[in-house]
Amino acid sequence: MQTPRLEALPPADSVWVEVDTSTQQLTLWRGKQPDWQCLVSTGVAGTGQQEGSGQTPLGWHYIRAAIGGGEPVGTVFRGRRPTGEVFDAELGRDNPERDWILTRILWLCGLERGVNRGGNVDSQRRYIYFHGTPPDKPMGVADSHGCIRLRDDALLKLFDQAPPGTPVWLHD
Repeated sequence: MQTPRLEALPPADSVWVEVDTSTQQLTLWRGKQPDWQCLVSTGVAGTGQQEGSGQTPLGWHYIRAAIGGGEPVGTVFRGRRPTGEVFDAELGRDNPERDWILTRILWLCGLERGVNRGGNVDSQRRYIYFHGTPPDKPMGVADSHGCIRLRDDALLKLFDQAPPGTPVWLHD
């Protein structure tokens, strides 16, 4: 693991999330101990902070909001609201152009002014999320529009274990 840019990690007993964009891997930590890992998919355009870039932002963030608790697995979201649809292969075939945001949303907010907070680098205003994706989308390779995609089982686990306020470190 690379050394975080901030002076100190979260407290020894706290939960925090690391996303390594170079390996496309998420690690849920409990203090200094890794608890579990999964593959993710970050921005196909690489990493970067600029609004409109389609890149995954770097640096320290926190989970600002957890959206979709209690909704069925596969729930389709638009504008952070359930559409009433549940994703299936037919819906995917009928709407091949859609960037699917499924199951749950964990909305990120940057903690570093000028890096991922404020101005045209603000991760929250860029709507950067952890979210679900259709089962045919790849994991372990960069393929998203800037968000961090996860499989439903990993997303549900993260949703349950990393509530709003949880620190998140994104790096390459």
